[in-house]
Amino acid sequence: MKKSIYWVILLALVLAFSSTAKAAEEIEVALLYPLSGALTEAGKRMKAVYEVAAEVINGSYDIKGVPYAKTEGIPNKGGAKIVLKFYDTQGSPEVGKAETERALQEGSAKLIIGAYQSAVSKPTSFVAERNKFPYLCGVSSSAALTERGLKYFFRVAPTDFHDSRMFFTFLDDMKKQGKDVKRIAMVYERTEFGVHAMKEVKKRIAESGGSYELVADVPYEYKATDVNAEVLKIKAAKPDVIIHATLFSEMTLFAKTYQNLGVKTNANISFCGGYQNPKFASQLGNTVEGYMGSCTFAEDFISKKAHLKQINEMYKAKTGMNLDGIAMEGFTTLFVAADAFNRAKDLSPDAIRDALATTALQIETMPGKGVKFDANGQNIWIDSTLSQIQKGDYKVVWPNEWSTTAMTWPMRP
Repeated sequence: MKKSIYWVILLALVLAFSSTAKAAEEIEVALLYPLSGALTEAGKRMKAVYEVAAEVINGSYDIKGVPYAKTEGIPNKGGAKIVLKFYDTQGSPEVGKAETERALQEGSAKLIIGAYQSAVSKPTSFVAERNKFPYLCGVSSSAALTERGLKYFFRVAPTDFHDSRMFFTFLDDMKKQGKDVKRIAMVYERTEFGVHAMKEVKKRIAESGGSYELVADVPYEYKATDVNAEVLKIKAAKPDVIIHATLFSEMTLFAKTYQNLGVKTNANISFCGGYQNPKFASQLGNTVEGYMGSCTFAEDFISKKAHLKQINEMYKAKTGMNLDGIAMEGFTTLFVAADAFNRAKDLSPDAIRDALATTALQIETMPGKGVKFDANGQNIWIDSTLSQIQKGDYKVVWPNEWSTTAMTWPMRP
């Protein structure tokens, strides 16, 4: 009888140890992205880049300037591997909220990463905040997201504030060179992303002391199917520069309509969004020759940082496309998560939140030193550059320390 009890206790201990060991082998991350609906293509590209990032973190790769590439898994957590679980927001704020609740109820994730659009990141991060659960935002750009006083929200990407400041520094530079850039048209979707981008542009114009003038304020509905009226308004205003806060399908629609209605301008500049999708350049060809936009990664970054070629090739094998800025922001975001897991005293929500708050990750994947969050959870080590579509490729053209190609000005000589 005593022997039987002994073996039962021993078996229980073995099973308990095995369960603990197994748990230590995996750290699950919940990712909120649009895997169906109007933004399916963007969501699938993001899914692919996170899979590449997980492969690099979990495996052993000799990639200079990328911490956690050589080590297999999370070093301080016994080599634990990151496991990704995707939740489909369908590009909808309401669906995103429901999927966030589901991820939290399932209880296996240690961190949430999301969501593609600012309009979805806003409500989903509120759900996480209410539950005191860490939320890491990779790509949403609305500056307002890190102005809400949240304690569990952190963002890696530059914001509309950073991009608008960069745009007008660039325009100041063009003005010094005698270029016509005074008359500005602002085109934006009526969403969290578009409205806040518009506000940032208006701030820069107001601060310019008359150096710039807003000659067209052109909002449109998200998922628009006809923008003729908007483009006619822009054409009538005769802007020197058009600035867009627009996602892929509408950006494509605007570009075709500009061409059909014969709109001429010196520069067409975009916040993050549709312009950055590699299909925008490859599918529209000469229609979008000379378009420009904010850029945290383009293929020609590889000429400045050769170690990024391996990452780009891994992503291209999955998608058939080169990395763009948004994809590289996503890639970097998973390494921020890995670093937080590695430094956290344990894998509780508060411990991971505290580790994120003290992040100082030097990683050579984007312009800038890497990732460090301020008190609001915004990355203050990120920079951005300006790229231009030239013969179907994205070329970094400004500032000089990052440029690889001379700029075309005006966009259609």
